[in-house]
Amino acid sequence: MCNDEVRVRFAPSPTGPFHIGGARSALFNYLLARKTGGKLILRIEDTDRERSTPESEENIKAALKWLGMDWDEGVDVGGPNGPYHQMERLDIYKKYTDKLLAEGKAYYCYCTDEELEKERQSLIKEGKMPRYMGKCRHLTEEQIAQFKAEGRKPTVRFRVPADKQILVRDMVRGDVVFDSNNIGDFVIVKSDGIPTYNYAVVIDDALMHITHVIRAEEHLSNTPRQCLVYDALGFKQPTFGHISLILGKDHTKMSKRHGATSVDQYRQLGYLPEAINNFLALLGWAPNSEQEIFSMDELIHEFSMDRVAKNPAVFDIDKLNWINQHYMRQLDAEAFFEAAKPHMIAAGYMTGEEEGEKLAWLKRVVATAQEHISYAAQIPECVEMYFNDEFDFENEEAEAVLKAETVPTVINMLLEELPKVEKLDNDAVKALFKQIQKATKLKGKDVFMPIRVALTGNQHGPELAAMVPLLGVERTAKRIKSSLAKTGVNL
Repeated sequence: MCNDEVRVRFAPSPTGPFHIGGARSALFNYLLARKTGGKLILRIEDTDRERSTPESEENIKAALKWLGMDWDEGVDVGGPNGPYHQMERLDIYKKYTDKLLAEGKAYYCYCTDEELEKERQSLIKEGKMPRYMGKCRHLTEEQIAQFKAEGRKPTVRFRVPADKQILVRDMVRGDVVFDSNNIGDFVIVKSDGIPTYNYAVVIDDALMHITHVIRAEEHLSNTPRQCLVYDALGFKQPTFGHISLILGKDHTKMSKRHGATSVDQYRQLGYLPEAINNFLALLGWAPNSEQEIFSMDELIHEFSMDRVAKNPAVFDIDKLNWINQHYMRQLDAEAFFEAAKPHMIAAGYMTGEEEGEKLAWLKRVVATAQEHISYAAQIPECVEMYFNDEFDFENEEAEAVLKAETVPTVINMLLEELPKVEKLDNDAVKALFKQIQKATKLKGKDVFMPIRVALTGNQHGPELAAMVPLLGVERTAKRIKSSLAKTGVNL
């Protein structure tokens, strides 16, 4: 391994659906690794045994693959620094715990949860920062024997040195200084023998030769504890970069009330991975230009940590929709149809088994939505008119359009001439509308609008020249007559 090789890691906990914030952290690590020719390691931090599940791990890996973020080392890929699940590394952690205990840099703590809570409440009452005050720092052999006799299972605490200024050099936030006197001796191994996050992560990152740790801002407060462990074990500290929180539009921390929060939800709604990556990159990172649409290759080329902002990033769903709409419009007809398929099947508009003329018709119908939707789940609503001949007028204004005195003339001519068209396509329909306009000497709007309202109930929608061929002569006539009957207009 090259000494100056950049090595980054993404180390999620498999405790639920893969959050969009986690995807952004993964993306920034991925971009830095690819930009520098370095390596991305995927590690699974599964020490939360109650909440960690294989399903969540599979969800994370599937999401990363869907987003196109391949990793160079780690779970499913292997590598020289495994295992890559923390629960498979317990023997490794124990070796370092024994070392810290032997050197007096850690000690066994027999305090109960009740005793710790009492101490915490007492400090809060005195207006002090709650922290462990070191009750078990200097236990005698007799005290230890007494606690063991009571059946107490000890934790292992790290002995925090007093009066130490802990400097965290951060790529995003600059130098951040912490006072060790505000930390208190913290648990590094729980009473069940499982290491805590702040302990395991240091050993993992050091042994996996991680050079840069890019993660969410909420981890910044953990970093001084980790720095102390690095120093105590003689490990070199990585370069840190704590990226900003993602906020909802109301500037509160993003949650379910702001909409979908997991990557899988966006995938199921029919967003494209290229759009998600593009959008996430712009959440907290600013390019050196006004450009907003980036391919992954362009992101890799442009990305740098010195353009990552300290300020919270606002998750603007309208911006995501705008970006996704751009990518949806770039799809060729076949790819757009494939994106539409699961949503059309879910809506009951197709089975997925269609072939021949029926399949060709469905493809033409779906294509009419491409310029009008932001993501694929919107397609069925956009094409509903082709599957449902029962509809109401959108408002009184639309209904009034059909009561204009010129309407019977326009509609009669349309119904008379439409069956005579040899090949019903866009050009033929446009030619027919021009013929009606010329014969009646009416403005274009006075010809198009009543036909549109009679066909759809709306004053806006897809181009009529595309709609009529898809509905066909019989359905077009039936829908028009039905609308006019509702308004009491006689032909």
